[in-house]
Amino acid sequence: MFAVVGTPGDRRVTMFADACRAEGAGEPRVVGWPDVLRGADPAFGPGTLVRIDSPGEDPEADALLRGPGDPTRVGGGAAWYAAFRTGLERVRDAAHRAGARLLGDPDEIAVMFDKRLCHARLQAAGVPVPPALPEVTGYAELRARMAEAGERRVFVKPAHGSSASGVVAFQTNGTRVKAVTSAARGPGGFHNSLRVRTYEDEADVAALVDALGGDGLHVERWLPKASLDGRVLDLRVVVVAGEPTHAVVRTSRAPMTNLHLGGRRGDLDAVRRALGEDGWRRALDVCARAAACFPGSLMVGVDLLVGIGWRRVAVGEVNAFGDLLPGLTGLPEGPAVGADTYTAQVRAVRSGKATPCAT
Repeated sequence: MFAVVGTPGDRRVTMFADACRAEGAGEPRVVGWPDVLRGADPAFGPGTLVRIDSPGEDPEADALLRGPGDPTRVGGGAAWYAAFRTGLERVRDAAHRAGARLLGDPDEIAVMFDKRLCHARLQAAGVPVPPALPEVTGYAELRARMAEAGERRVFVKPAHGSSASGVVAFQTNGTRVKAVTSAARGPGGFHNSLRVRTYEDEADVAALVDALGGDGLHVERWLPKASLDGRVLDLRVVVVAGEPTHAVVRTSRAPMTNLHLGGRRGDLDAVRRALGEDGWRRALDVCARAAACFPGSLMVGVDLLVGIGWRRVAVGEVNAFGDLLPGLTGLPEGPAVGADTYTAQVRAVRSGKATPCAT
């Protein structure tokens, strides 16, 4: 029997439930994140297999995590993270009391939701990642660290953000600046939008970075990406039970390729041809190595950057909830041919290929 901690009615939960039913695993019990965050006991049954899913699209959960306010607002990541970790601990404790098993290790999920910790773990394991600057807390400090490192182009990421919220692709020639972000400035501060915009007024850029700085920032060298048909690209590779099962190409004319920000799915076959078979195998191996840094997690979504020239790859992020890819079926050479990401996970668990982690 499966249970899922998520948002009732959310498409993540719905697609996972569809996979459970199709694979003969029955209807999973759904535990709402708001109940967990208020301290309610999830009351899992003995032997239940517990999937922890994203609370991200639930305004009620967001208010409990960050405090009351417009869910589109940028910032509040530190408060969100602290409350989220408390919620993860409640789920783990409840599973332990009930003799249930978790499909994702709460400590690993917490690391994946701190970009600084995640980057450090990957780097320590020898997984290629863009070089990071020392942590900064504001715009003046960012410019100082960039000057010290000789960097003119960086990605500035909120330590605990997701879905590119508050991410800034920043560049300077010393006198002029340019920042590309989905954060829109309004009378009440910065808010997430579904449109990428550019700021060239340094006061605007400084205001955004300073607004985000108090929650912690992770700054990485901007790795110029390969492109096809005039659009830069990266890959989201889903790894299930240690094996890459699904891959989608994300393309954009902006530095951020997120599909909800106007990115488009690209031609995977064209990317494979450009990489060559050796390059493609190397790319999947890097994703598997990144996933191996989180052995207690049934699934991770790896954001793989492909450099200009198609020879260099690096891991941009590892996502605990990176499997929402509707309509995408498994790689032809993998174990999930014809199956979506959720079906692949249910099959991995029911076949014994994946072992739920102890609580």
